[in-house]
Amino acid sequence: MTESGSKGGLEIEARFLGIDKKNLIEALAALKATDHGENMLNEVIIYDEKLDWLKQGKFLRLRQLCTRTILSYKEHQKHTVDGTYEIEFNVGSLEKAQLLFEKIGFIAYRHQQKLRHTFSYKDVTIDIDTWPKIPPYVELEGESEVALKHVAQDLGLDWKNAVFENARVVIETRYNIPLSTLRWFTFDRME
Repeated sequence: MTESGSKGGLEIEARFLGIDKKNLIEALAALKATDHGENMLNEVIIYDEKLDWLKQGKFLRLRQLCTRTILSYKEHQKHTVDGTYEIEFNVGSLEKAQLLFEKIGFIAYRHQQKLRHTFSYKDVTIDIDTWPKIPPYVELEGESEVALKHVAQDLGLDWKNAVFENARVVIETRYNIPLSTLRWFTFDRME
């Protein structure tokens, strides 16, 4: 995220699944990575009325993070380190933004939560994500694949185990949770 709170372009990211969260946090501390804390992210995933976007790998996401609300448009073009296009910026109110999208024909399809512990190290953002019902994973995001590979190596993560699918695909294909059909995927509700 840029200082102004907005960005647009290709995301360069990789995930490593089934990590030992405690050991990874200790490794980050040993490397003197900057710890930005752990926060609960409450999100609303929004699709077009006919759900064509779901099939096309496109969606809008409203994310509540502490006192900030962030609107993202994501388009998953391919399952590669740079296969997702994203536009992201701050909005004043999750509820008002959701109402606006509903009024123009979009559907607030799924409510979801994850616990995210964020670090930064060598210009790479390291997010340790804990979703309901699946083991924690880490996501590295930076300016280049080379930067991600260096940080992965510093953390003892083998690049051959990197996963480039988006979170929905990971949750559905690796953990057999039918996220595309769920309206709620939170720590206290899954339906």
